[in-house]
Amino acid sequence: MSPRDEERGPRRHGVDGGKPQRRNAKGRERNRPAASSHTQSAPSQRTRKADPARLAAFEVLRAVAEEDAYANLVLPTRIRENRLDKRGAGFATELAYGALRGQGTYDAILAECVDRPLVKLDPAILDALRIGAHQLLAMRVPPHAALDQTVGLARAVIGAGPATLINAVLRRVTAKDLPGWLDQITSAVADPTKSSALRHSHPEWVVRALRQSLVVHGRDAAEIEQLLAANNAAPVVNLVALPGIGDLTEALEAGGRPGTLVEGSALYSEGDVGRLSSVRDGTTRVQDAGSQLVARALTVASTAQSGDPRADGSQAGNGDGPNAGDDNSGRTGERWLDLCAGPGGKAALLASLAAQRGATLLANEPAPHRAKLVRQALSPIPAATWDVRVEDGRSIGEEFPEYFDRILVDAPCTGLGALRRRPEARWRRKPSDLADLGPLQRGLLQAALDAARRGGIVAYATCSPHPAETTAVVTDVLNKRDDAELIDAGTTLDKASLSGELNAGAGMTAQLWPHIHQTDAMFLALIRKT
Repeated sequence: MSPRDEERGPRRHGVDGGKPQRRNAKGRERNRPAASSHTQSAPSQRTRKADPARLAAFEVLRAVAEEDAYANLVLPTRIRENRLDKRGAGFATELAYGALRGQGTYDAILAECVDRPLVKLDPAILDALRIGAHQLLAMRVPPHAALDQTVGLARAVIGAGPATLINAVLRRVTAKDLPGWLDQITSAVADPTKSSALRHSHPEWVVRALRQSLVVHGRDAAEIEQLLAANNAAPVVNLVALPGIGDLTEALEAGGRPGTLVEGSALYSEGDVGRLSSVRDGTTRVQDAGSQLVARALTVASTAQSGDPRADGSQAGNGDGPNAGDDNSGRTGERWLDLCAGPGGKAALLASLAAQRGATLLANEPAPHRAKLVRQALSPIPAATWDVRVEDGRSIGEEFPEYFDRILVDAPCTGLGALRRRPEARWRRKPSDLADLGPLQRGLLQAALDAARRGGIVAYATCSPHPAETTAVVTDVLNKRDDAELIDAGTTLDKASLSGELNAGAGMTAQLWPHIHQTDAMFLALIRKT
């Protein structure tokens, strides 16, 4: 039976239950009973147009696949182009991000429902199938609506033939719910890593890497299931009002709620955040709370004067809250550096804090197009506070030896700590990326230490918990120097937070986790130049 025959159901041969069929002059049946379910409706009765929210999600998946685009950058544009309201924007966001996150699981399920290898399907057809599978298995969309609208989308943007195939495949998907499919695709899998990868839609190498990361940073390896699940949870948008410049009033009045981890932050789940004027003018920014904490930790860590024996940032101050009793946090006239500033989120937060404390910030970004983004991010902040350098960060120590009081090295990394916010990243990264990035990470940290003054602080941060990008980099660099030492990053993170009890310390370094702190998995090491 062809897909079209299957879609229509058994052919009628002039009788039905022993009764002759009534036909019109063209041979078509008259008074045909209405279909009792979506599985019985004919193709001609299906929707033939694309629902705008589903179209926006489909366009995001196509841009990610065809243009190597980032979903979080493409989606807002598609939302506006399709003129989605708040509800439609929320639906499109969940559909696009959910289909990208669940790609590994959905592909394993679809492979059970298609009569050919998935690699032989047209990529656009496969993306439409993923969108349909996510609606059917993981969203509160009635099955008939998910099927009808996905087939209508396919008819409108791919073609009638592919739409027939998509209809037939998705009907097979409706045979089981998600738990049932997960049991089926893992029933013959003996390897627990492979089983977890299928159930939680992660590449196997990422599952192994994250389990190793948990252990290295002092967590229980058994937490891997919680971590993988947290990576698949739709994240709430985190906002930060630039200190002394921005204001959260608009976001809070629009339904946001105050953040619980960082001063001046908010959580926003009310649709397209770009509709907020404070976000459009750059005085309020979208930034994960983990990134905010890392930037603020650098600013509250205690520097030391030449010859000062203090080596632990927790020794300064006896009060509560950021800067309380700390006579060495943000001295007037300090020079700060963001060594890897693009696209400018942390640089904007640092520059606004620098402006409050009489310090200045140099933002370094080697790529001209990203340096332009940094300047845009810094534009709401008084121009006398900041400058932008467009050079390779590894040369900073030669140009500015022992010059800066505080340096942030937010090093380029695999981004394994931000998989919930960058759903396509898990499918793009590969193990060889770790080896490729290692020399750059070490070179940047070495240069930052060369550029730090005696007693100055260097913060080395990555949005990845992988030991090859975190503890191994720090250890390798410090083993080659006798003029730098770690200070307690966990204690300093507590000092920078609202709660004061993050419990993120692992030895002298710190690691945040999605399943523990509801942040990206940011790593932080704080190093004092001795």
